Amino acid sequence: MTGRFIVFEGVEGAGKTTQIRAIADWLQASLPSEVPIFVTREPGGTALGQEIRKMLLEEDSPDIIAELLLYAADRAQHVAAVLKPHLEKGSIILCDRYTDSTVAYQGYGRGIDLNLIAQLNGIATGGLRSDLTFWLDVNAAVGLDRVRERGAFDRIEQADLSFHQNVQRGFSQLAKAHPQRIVRIDGNRSRDRVQQDIQEILTQRLGLEFQEIDEPLG
Repeated sequence: MTGRFIVFEGVEGAGKTTQIRAIADWLQASLPSEVPIFVTREPGGTALGQEIRKMLLEEDSPDIIAELLLYAADRAQHVAAVLKPHLEKGSIILCDRYTDSTVAYQGYGRGIDLNLIAQLNGIATGGLRSDLTFWLDVNAAVGLDRVRERGAFDRIEQADLSFHQNVQRGFSQLAKAHPQRIVRIDGNRSRDRVQQDIQEILTQRLGLEFQEIDEPLG
């Protein structure tokens, strides 16, 4: 079996982590046992990436170009050490953020030139693109309210609303530009409803051979 690379994107509080965990459980229950399911994230999907994640989310604000380069370094290591090896083994990879986040956050949010970001993404990924990207579309203000309910803010989450609204606009533009790769999911609904939509799209788009199960796992 050829591996599959599935990415989850969205603004802060969109519910990516929750949905990835639920979809991982569903895939493990509904696919043959020999199909490996692998969950990862950016930044922080490698040992080096974990240190970079601390610098990006916990330390004092870096220069915006330094920030962009740190994300690129994290991604280059992630692709080489984790993503490509797992795809070669036939894994289904569920990844929390990838290249679209850099375009949305550093491009639309920070205002860095999109052509520069595209060049760096190309270098960092070696051309590796997702087979499918789910954009969990949640109003930026609603997403930040969800984050506040958790009671902890990282450096990115602390940015003002206008920044996050620009990020949301970036995801919207990306979805329009890449409709075959990016699927919009209305993330304002219940977790179960969002998960059901993701399950249906995975079944339709990836042609996976699912075992029969009584009902979606939720």
